[in-house]
Amino acid sequence: MSLPFLAVAFDLDDTLLQDDLTISDYTLSVLRALSAAGVAVIPASGRARMSMLPFVRQLSPVPLYIACNGGEIWSGSDELIHAAPPFSAETGKAVAAFGKRHHVYAQTYDGSYFYYNEESDWSRKYAAASMLRGVCVGDLEAYIQEPRNKMLMMAEPEKIEAMRREAEVLFAGRVSVTCSKPWFLEFNPAEATKGCALQKASDLLHIPLEKMIAFGDGLNDLSMMRAAGRGVLMENGRPVLRDQVDDICLSNQQDGVARYLADVFREVLA
Repeated sequence: MSLPFLAVAFDLDDTLLQDDLTISDYTLSVLRALSAAGVAVIPASGRARMSMLPFVRQLSPVPLYIACNGGEIWSGSDELIHAAPPFSAETGKAVAAFGKRHHVYAQTYDGSYFYYNEESDWSRKYAAASMLRGVCVGDLEAYIQEPRNKMLMMAEPEKIEAMRREAEVLFAGRVSVTCSKPWFLEFNPAEATKGCALQKASDLLHIPLEKMIAFGDGLNDLSMMRAAGRGVLMENGRPVLRDQVDDICLSNQQDGVARYLADVFREVLA
């Protein structure tokens, strides 16, 4: 029996994960059955690697997973197999200065820690959701002395959208600017997008992009959904993306990814 797709890639937050940041038993059962049938399962998140690991281990076996919005690709055994060149410390300082000028919460990463500019509800909520440990460093611009692979700012959605438009012009060619949530503004290396990472995953796994299906909900998922043979937006995804994808599935609260896959692979899973 031929498989309709050879790989399935999916975002985590607001896509595979329910609102309580768990993976349902039903979703786990579908993805494990697909893995057993020979379908490559590829988590692809804006989260840093250490924040992804608990979910990756739940989904195991996975051949590889994509972290930091495509900035890193890790094998299922956690051995780094690809990383986009980080942006320079000078650029990191410029990004931090941009956040300071707009008076917003900002942070960067190193291993299982995130380093942020001020104590706030944003820092507390992020620590709880990411399962990373946070350290307040005050002046983030002064703190950054080395190249970076991710920086994140948080504010109300209206402010983030205005900042995104400004940052895309200001940092064009130096960093990739995107949003995984309406209140997140994310800065990654210029070559770091989920679409580019999926292309690299295609090469590494010897699976053509047209034999991949990808699910997402946010602006940072669009390049991946466009790169795959079929891109599917969550019902709870950004409305602006609806006319830019191939299909729409049920929401993350309704096991949308798993139920869509159960239909596509119904003969395999029967």
